[in-house]
Amino acid sequence: MGDPTIEAARELFDEAFGDMRDAIDGLSVDALAWRPPAEDTNPITVLAVHSMHSSRWWLTIARGLPLPDRDRPSEFVAETGGDAELLEFFDRMVSECRERLDPAQAFDAGAERSVPDDEPVTAGWALLHALEHLREHVAQAQLTRQLWDTR
Repeated sequence: MGDPTIEAARELFDEAFGDMRDAIDGLSVDALAWRPPAEDTNPITVLAVHSMHSSRWWLTIARGLPLPDRDRPSEFVAETGGDAELLEFFDRMVSECRERLDPAQAFDAGAERSVPDDEPVTAGWALLHALEHLREHVAQAQLTRQLWDTR
């Protein structure tokens, strides 16, 4: 049996990944770029790109692995050629995230982890933050998709 915390986290992440994939699937370029008519909203493309980079980042921190390159500001101006292109990116990032959720690798939730330009956190905090941040953006993408579909 693998690490039960990581096994549980993997189940929750897989559900969130599936929900985000469903929010993207079948949308046109215009739909992926559409912003709801409210202040400080993001289009589905930005929500997907940012949430996946962030998930990979925090899962990497949780595991104490070398951090991947990341240009956070570019995540908020992301554009795509359509759902197929975005899903290709998304599926690649899901694969990278799932590698960090291997239950066969031991997980020490209390291990202290460095965070660039911030205070250290525990591995458990980084894991939980990755999940809650992803779910937040999945919910935003689902709502944006609902609003688009009912326009």
